[in-house]
Amino acid sequence: MSLSRLTPLQVLVLGVLAGQPTGWTLTGRAALAGFHTRHRMTRDLDLFWHGKSELGSIPREVDMRLRASGLTVATSTTSPHFTRFLVNQGSEQLVVDLVADPVPFIEQPAAMELAGHSILVDTVHEILVDKLLALVGRTELRDLVDVGCLLEHGGDLTRGLAEAPRKDSGFSPLTLAWLLHDMAVERMALAEGRPAEEVARLLALRRDLGERISRLADPRP
Repeated sequence: MSLSRLTPLQVLVLGVLAGQPTGWTLTGRAALAGFHTRHRMTRDLDLFWHGKSELGSIPREVDMRLRASGLTVATSTTSPHFTRFLVNQGSEQLVVDLVADPVPFIEQPAAMELAGHSILVDTVHEILVDKLLALVGRTELRDLVDVGCLLEHGGDLTRGLAEAPRKDSGFSPLTLAWLLHDMAVERMALAEGRPAEEVARLLALRRDLGERISRLADPRP
């Protein structure tokens, strides 16, 4: 039995788009929910075209394929490098983001099987690097949770910190440690209605992660 936490609509959309248009990789929360940590669900699909600066005709091709499969599609946001579709089937709505990412991937994506289709999925390491960068850029609770789960599922923090500058030359481990120290974890967790025991675990995760990053960035006694 599959342990995937993708919804039937997410599986359908990925199957419809499998192989065409070529070159996309599933990343982000859907890659975690469907193939890696499976620690939470998501209403999004993030499809990245690594190494491309513009999407070109890709959004039109995706729109046509989704509509041809009987799905209802609306464009929410569009630009040369980013398009967001709202895809509906019955009462279920799905956000599908298409992203042209000019930064090449650090680690080759892996081919994964899903409902009889083969799709490319970013690896745990690739997503870990992206989540470390996200923590610097937006400091959201979900990114902290994801980093913790990725480390529990084989993520290498030392390697992730060392390779994050390949995607963003401004990344600094010490800056990340400082941001984690000031991150309002308790306020954010309580605002989301998380129980007290989970708040305590998140506070411990923030503390432990910040201390590990500080030690790795400055290994002096």
